[in-house]
Amino acid sequence: MKKLIILFLVLYCCEFIVATDILVETENFDKKGGWVVDQQFMDLMGSPYLMAHGMGKPVEDASTVVTFPEKGIYNVYVRTFNWVSPWYQGEGPGKFSLSIGKKKLPVILGAEGNTWMWQSAGKVTVNDKETTILLHDLTGFNGRCDAIYFTTEDGKIPPSDVDELAVFRKRMLNIPMVPNQIESYDLVVVGGGIAGMCAAATASRLGCRVALINDRPVLGGNNSSEIRVHLGGSIEMEPNKGLGRMIREFGHTREGNAQIGEYYEDGKKRDFIANEKNITLFSNYRAISVKKSGGRIESIIAKHTETGKEICFKALVFSDCTGDGTIGFLAGADYKMGRESREEFGEELAPEVADKMTMGASVQWYSVNADKKINFPIFKYGVNFNEENAEKVTMGEWKWETGMNFDQIYDFERIRDYGLLVVYSNWSFLKNELKTNEKYKNRELGWVAYVAGKRESRRLLGDYILKQDDIDKNVFHEDASFSASWSIDLHFPDPINSERFPDAEFKAATKHIHIYPYAVPYRCLYSRNIDNLFMAGRDISVTHVALGTVRVMRTTGMMGEVVGLAASLCKKYNTTPRKVYQSHLNELKDLMKEGAGKKDGLPDNQKFNEQKLLSAPRALSK
Repeated sequence: MKKLIILFLVLYCCEFIVATDILVETENFDKKGGWVVDQQFMDLMGSPYLMAHGMGKPVEDASTVVTFPEKGIYNVYVRTFNWVSPWYQGEGPGKFSLSIGKKKLPVILGAEGNTWMWQSAGKVTVNDKETTILLHDLTGFNGRCDAIYFTTEDGKIPPSDVDELAVFRKRMLNIPMVPNQIESYDLVVVGGGIAGMCAAATASRLGCRVALINDRPVLGGNNSSEIRVHLGGSIEMEPNKGLGRMIREFGHTREGNAQIGEYYEDGKKRDFIANEKNITLFSNYRAISVKKSGGRIESIIAKHTETGKEICFKALVFSDCTGDGTIGFLAGADYKMGRESREEFGEELAPEVADKMTMGASVQWYSVNADKKINFPIFKYGVNFNEENAEKVTMGEWKWETGMNFDQIYDFERIRDYGLLVVYSNWSFLKNELKTNEKYKNRELGWVAYVAGKRESRRLLGDYILKQDDIDKNVFHEDASFSASWSIDLHFPDPINSERFPDAEFKAATKHIHIYPYAVPYRCLYSRNIDNLFMAGRDISVTHVALGTVRVMRTTGMMGEVVGLAASLCKKYNTTPRKVYQSHLNELKDLMKEGAGKKDGLPDNQKFNEQKLLSAPRALSK
């Protein structure tokens, strides 16, 4: 009887033994070492992550101190991804390992599977509650680690479903389901590229309290040192010559794509925004959800890309300067993506049948001369180069463009990764297999972008959709706002590259169809079905063909300036973007003629970038 009582007590106690577990997000590591925070795909896979972007050289360890709830034996799981798996069925190059305290776990991580997964790293005995964790990169080839999970219960693995994982993260990290911090502004601008910067600064100068939300640590978007695309287009043109002068305040003075980081003058952009007293900059925050009331946006929630902290932002009006139309999409705004048919808008440059093709994203790169022989690892993961198809170059700029036949939103990690894959594969061939490689043996990769430069995705629809006919005929619009000068520049897969790499091209071509500068209607800059949503940048209300001429960054900066001017009128009259057009257009015209840029002491840093401006509208070619 006594034995039965003891057995009953043991079983009873076991029922109430609770597993001890802890979740560690790597983007929140105390010391990142040589690892970088990549937030580009957090909407798809659930989180930012750390990536070992060493261009073939292992990067410095990342480390953090973790407080365990109790000592004991823990199962260790690591959320990671074998990033070459779409093209290569085998062990991948993104290898890394993990140390817990003084113990280095023997399992190689990041080189197996074909999706984001929880990989078992084995068991570890934790003897100190305060324990250091280290990530050891083994290759320098973009190994990625999202999170590390410790549990004392065998077989207990976190969920893989993105929605379930989001709830799990909040519970494990004690993040409130609803943000505690609520901020209110006159205008919330989401996206810190050139369009967003100009929208925020303009509204600020006209008395609006502005929140500028940017999901990277630097401003400028494609013009930042992270992506390195120079400013294109012309400013200060009729009918509103005041527009664009603002860009002289922060624009770079040296031209060129894929140049050294200093060319893009991140500090000048930072100071430009910091000197605006009415702007609060929220760096490293990404907008993740929208709350609506009827046809209006009531608030948005933005998450910090390292700490996971969430803030709720309320405003009279919002501006989507994300490029991807993310805020509009989350709010249910009407949008288009891909190429319209020729018949839909009567555009001769459109395909006969509508399709999903877009302009692609560029992973730019360059090499440098090391004045000595430099080795590079053999890199062969599904894309094979040879004497005939190799790109015998020392750098790659905008023409290195991927993803034109994939979805630039939902396939974007694959698109960026393919850009990295072809850069490394081609460079490996030049260094290790090219018969005559004197040109390359003393060179090493100096810079490879890991933030891809995107050209096209969603285009939010406004009260007017700009089309080819507006450009060809320089159609007059009573609400003429910013003027576009860039050619109709529509990228498409390079035929030679497509022949060499069927269905896997990585280079683009274009034809510059020169135009007469034309003014774009203000009605292209606000949503037709979300009452308080502006947009500026490559997500405005245009067709695919028309996007080819408005998407360059001096032009998008002028879009932002118009949005900032209109937002000030929304505040002044407590009204909507559409009502500004209907009831206050003359006042907006006066503001656009004047512009918001400073008038004195500005450098002449405008370049036409070899674009030819025609003196008359382009005749339709038959």
